[in-house]
Amino acid sequence: MNPPPHHPYHPRAWAEVDLAALRQNLDAARRHFGGDLMAVIKADAYGHGLARVASALDGRVRFLGVATLDEAAAVREAGVRGDIFLLGPSLAEERAEFVRLGVTPSISSVEEAAGFDRIGRTRGAPVRVHLMVDTGMGREGIPPAELADAWEKIQSLDGLDVEGIATHLPSADEDAAFTTGQLARFRETAASLGGPGRFRWIHASNSAGLLAHPGAGCTLARPGLLLYGVPPVSPPGGAESPLSPVMRLMARVTLVRTLPADHGVSYGRDFITSRETRVATVGIGYGDGYPRSLSGTGAEVFVRGRRLPVIGRVTMDQIMIDATTHPEVAPGDDVELFGPNIPVTEIARRAASIPWAILTGITRRVSRVHR
Repeated sequence: MNPPPHHPYHPRAWAEVDLAALRQNLDAARRHFGGDLMAVIKADAYGHGLARVASALDGRVRFLGVATLDEAAAVREAGVRGDIFLLGPSLAEERAEFVRLGVTPSISSVEEAAGFDRIGRTRGAPVRVHLMVDTGMGREGIPPAELADAWEKIQSLDGLDVEGIATHLPSADEDAAFTTGQLARFRETAASLGGPGRFRWIHASNSAGLLAHPGAGCTLARPGLLLYGVPPVSPPGGAESPLSPVMRLMARVTLVRTLPADHGVSYGRDFITSRETRVATVGIGYGDGYPRSLSGTGAEVFVRGRRLPVIGRVTMDQIMIDATTHPEVAPGDDVELFGPNIPVTEIARRAASIPWAILTGITRRVSRVHR
């Protein structure tokens, strides 16, 4: 697919974002979980474009999950009226603005709770918050040993409406036994504080938790990666994934040359041609977020219906591919770096990385084309 005509020129690199696939993946998550969903759209919606993704999901989920005040403000500036949830702790100077924007904060300390309580009492309306409990992540939330004392203090604050309780799963995609025990401890903790009769929202599961532990006993799940079409774990029972990739990273061939045998390609001359080689240069590099660590790993791209190997080191603005077996390749051709034909999970594996890092690492100079 060529870039759409509203561009004054054809960009050398762009990311196609399929909003219909995004909504289909949301429907797949809903069928699997059965409860309410929070769509995690932090980090520019995992690189897919925060404002457009938030608008596409507005009214289709119970919450939109963000990580920063800037993200919350951008969602509101996009005209989104749905509930926004703050996934991490807040700084004291941010709290009044979060409340003004109608963001529901997570609370990881008595100090945070007291800060929002003061705001709630000043404005004459309680601030809706969710209590975050640390059941094994070690990143945020109130530790179990401190929870009883903290809860006694927090529930006495009249400026708060503690409508939810939450935790986070650190190993849902790696350690099934630990995660099963963690979820059991979380359910016990929630029950000891009042359970569903006290909390409208009880949530723990990220994408991996939602897929691998559907019986978590929660009323809300927080899918992130799976919304963007990437399953963090294999579907149960070996079934084919019902998800569709939302992003397709594209670039264009800028130059095609024939190099003789024994000619170096790219920095360091790590790759030396073993025969006369037709080398195509593609206008994308690590400055666009295509990982330099893919150099020399056997990474491939998809062009004119065929996979072709990346050769030499990935440079800041360009990569080179061996097009000797595909003489039709020409300047201006579209090249898929990842998408339907080259899974982002494959790119992440070859780069010794993770799909989350690949998607969020696509830089701003790559145009996002939403359709």
